Amino acid sequence: MSDLDWLFARQRFGMHPGLDRVQALLTRLGEPQRRFRSVLVGGTNGKGSTAASLAAMLTASGTRVGLFTSPHLTRFAERFVVGGRECSDERVGDTLRRVRPHAEAAEASFFEIVTALGCLLFAEVGVEIAVLEVGLGGRLDATNALEPDLSVITTVALDHTEILGGTLEAIAEEKAGILRPGRPAVTGVAPALWPRLEARRADLWALGREVRVEAQPRGWDGWDLRVGLPDGTLELRTPLLGKHGAHNAALAAAAAWRLGVDGSAIRAGAAGVLWPGRLEALPWQGGRVLLDGAHNPAGAHALASALRDLGASPLPLIFGAASGKDVAGVASALREAASEVILTRARLSPRALPPEELAPHFAGLPVRLADSPQDALALLPEGGDAAVCGSLYLIGEVRPLLLGEVPEARERWQ
Repeated sequence: MSDLDWLFARQRFGMHPGLDRVQALLTRLGEPQRRFRSVLVGGTNGKGSTAASLAAMLTASGTRVGLFTSPHLTRFAERFVVGGRECSDERVGDTLRRVRPHAEAAEASFFEIVTALGCLLFAEVGVEIAVLEVGLGGRLDATNALEPDLSVITTVALDHTEILGGTLEAIAEEKAGILRPGRPAVTGVAPALWPRLEARRADLWALGREVRVEAQPRGWDGWDLRVGLPDGTLELRTPLLGKHGAHNAALAAAAAWRLGVDGSAIRAGAAGVLWPGRLEALPWQGGRVLLDGAHNPAGAHALASALRDLGASPLPLIFGAASGKDVAGVASALREAASEVILTRARLSPRALPPEELAPHFAGLPVRLADSPQDALALLPEGGDAAVCGSLYLIGEVRPLLLGEVPEARERWQ
């Protein structure tokens, strides 16, 4: 069994919150996470685009930056980016080969191994600072084995409630675990949750308090932003779509400012950020397909709002979802955006729900079933807009079809 096949097989063992195993693994690897500075970006939604924006701003400042994100869409190496470029498959494979015996000795889980792998990759290529997207929660997530110079918590919404708790307050306390006393932090959570974060005694700036945003829409081209901070004002442009995209760019700008990045680099990074599969518009058969991994009700509401603001809805919607998700809540949020719904499933995800199980949630709308993402795309009318959403694994299978690429053909659990 190849090292990568071995790693992917460990997905089936699930997630095991806690820091003991990842800390043991990092120790065995020589504490690579101590060889660079780090930023942790957590939250329910928006953490990936915020992390990508912050990494782009830091890179524009001339800093050698590592970006660690999860899950990947089509290629495992997407998770490890240095200086704006994915690490090569060869480097990732060689590093994983050396990590494997230590991971087996530490009995580490899939995500713990991937986190340690990212740390070793970044250390060995001379990264100065790494921006890491937190996986699940915060307090017990493997990324929290690092000691961040700054932390970002984007939003808090109900998701993974069986692990993180059934209330916003409980989830906020789990997310707040990535904060460090006395160290800078930036957040976009609702004001009612600020006290939960402030209990960690971080030097916290909050969107709507220390960070104030004025946003002017530019349609399909994104936003012009004016970000007011306690000690300055930033003006920038982001291609991220949706009001939440504007907020995520503003959070990244505030974080970059607190890390000492100057305004010109923040503007350059914000303007050039790319974040595939999250409100990403791609051409298809003379029209446009918008990809978005809206897999919880908050994300679905954000997608519906963005489509409304863009004047794109109602439109045909391709939808798929994984088991354990609040499909009813997501479907309810998406109803206003859909002219019809094409239900399908990610073929490489054993957790993907069959289309016929999804259909009752869209009662009252025109519904068609498709056995595969490719079949679903074939049902779209030519020359118009459409959207694909509900599961990042589905996005990961649709996106290469739109681009004419060949994805990795491995089962996806995490």
